[in-house]
Amino acid sequence: MIIFRGMAHLPLIFCLASAPLLAQHLTVSAGSLVHIRAFPSDEIDTRDVLVWLPEGYTPQRRYPVLYMQDGQMLFDATVTWNQQEWGVDETMDLLIREGRIREAIVVGIFNHQDKRALEYIPQKPLDTLSQEEIALLKAKPDPRVPRVLSGLFESDAYLRFLVHELKPYIDSHYSTLPDRANTLVAGSSMGGLISLYAICEYPEIFGAAACLSTHWTGIFRAEDNPLPARFMAYLADHLPDPATHRLYFDHGTETLDALYGPFQAEADRLVAERGYKDDQVMSRVFPGTDHSEDAWRARLSIPLTFLLAP
Repeated sequence: MIIFRGMAHLPLIFCLASAPLLAQHLTVSAGSLVHIRAFPSDEIDTRDVLVWLPEGYTPQRRYPVLYMQDGQMLFDATVTWNQQEWGVDETMDLLIREGRIREAIVVGIFNHQDKRALEYIPQKPLDTLSQEEIALLKAKPDPRVPRVLSGLFESDAYLRFLVHELKPYIDSHYSTLPDRANTLVAGSSMGGLISLYAICEYPEIFGAAACLSTHWTGIFRAEDNPLPARFMAYLADHLPDPATHRLYFDHGTETLDALYGPFQAEADRLVAERGYKDDQVMSRVFPGTDHSEDAWRARLSIPLTFLLAP
């Protein structure tokens, strides 16, 4: 396999031989990017996967792997729906060059646009909703309620895909450190929820999770909404062992992020009650910031440093 590196402002070209083609229109400013088209799965619908390799990647070394949700939003704003991106390649490269983080591979998993809520909202907490709670959700109009109550949840299947199909592929095709301490997961909004769900459901696989602007409400309102309480009850019973795991949380105070403060405070309380100490958990508030890729990009160095510090 030949990988063409994306130097500053130069587009990546493609991968040759039997490797998947790299999207010719998608560019990065640092490192190399492999675009795997229509990754097959027996668990969920096929989707594209991006594999970012740090500058100087070599099979002679082994690298931790960070799995990130909403992969199409991570690298190139020219191809995103809102012309925003996380700037993962630039931030990773800068932090590596400054010695603030270890070199690592980043795997960006595309969301399935039509099923994003069904794949990302944690399934087990929703399975515990009572009929009274369901009626409460239906009592007020909210565009997400019908989907949340459809029963067609796919988050457990999505995690099986991630753990049993995608991770083995990455570990067999790239030079990784496959153990728990070096297998990390991150996302924002509902991607934050599924990342937290991943480390709770598979504590033997994931050693740390970063959850930015975690969408604790599940829908677009906080009042008359039993979902956050169900998420918290699940957390109380499923938080992984602080002796072997680390957690990062944050949120802003504007737009959707304005809903999250009370629920994040309760999550922080549960995490502390579970025994997490300052070196095992970080929870930050960013006043004045909203719910957007621009906001997550501006603070991305903080969770990346937390996850990948030397």
